[in-house]
Amino acid sequence: MKIKYAGPRPFINHHGISFKDGKEDKYVYLMISIQILSAIDKNYETHHSYSYDIGTKRLDDEEMYKIMTSYEPKLYDIAQQEAISYASKLDLEIDDVYKNKTLSDIEKEAWIENLKIMKDYRTQRAINKIYYMHAIEYIYDVIKREHIKEIDTPFFEKYWHVLQTIEGKFSNTKSPISTTLKVEPNKDGELIAKMRIVGY
Repeated sequence: MKIKYAGPRPFINHHGISFKDGKEDKYVYLMISIQILSAIDKNYETHHSYSYDIGTKRLDDEEMYKIMTSYEPKLYDIAQQEAISYASKLDLEIDDVYKNKTLSDIEKEAWIENLKIMKDYRTQRAINKIYYMHAIEYIYDVIKREHIKEIDTPFFEKYWHVLQTIEGKFSNTKSPISTTLKVEPNKDGELIAKMRIVGY
């Protein structure tokens, strides 16, 4: 259950395999989420806010994994169980193709072969998403524990996506804490994404 880049979401049928623009592998957001997690997990005394430094050191796959397991030592086992469950769903897709009465045997064979070819690829994408969602969970826990009131990042797509996922985590819980997410210029006139956490 290693962290490694897979690629965009594939579209698979009896005609072949293509890839969807805009459906990127969660791996591309994982490093940003882990960098934010590592940066905010500290003891705050007076200034309960965090501004992301775009010059923050990039992490390789092994470093990301070590940080993740420092929060959840059994994360590998958890990810493995979730990945097994996902792989089972992929097997059901093959069963559905077998049962499809509108396709010829040759079309079924082609579709099933394409699904088999892409099984490891799709499973890796699922593993990356599993790790990403766990990183978001840890960020959520740290924000609540430290009563963090604001997180600022550059206004780029990947950073915005991570902040939206964090915001989604808050909105999907029974917590009375709410968030707002907006774009505004900083003191240098550069656009930043700003997430405010309110209701402590």
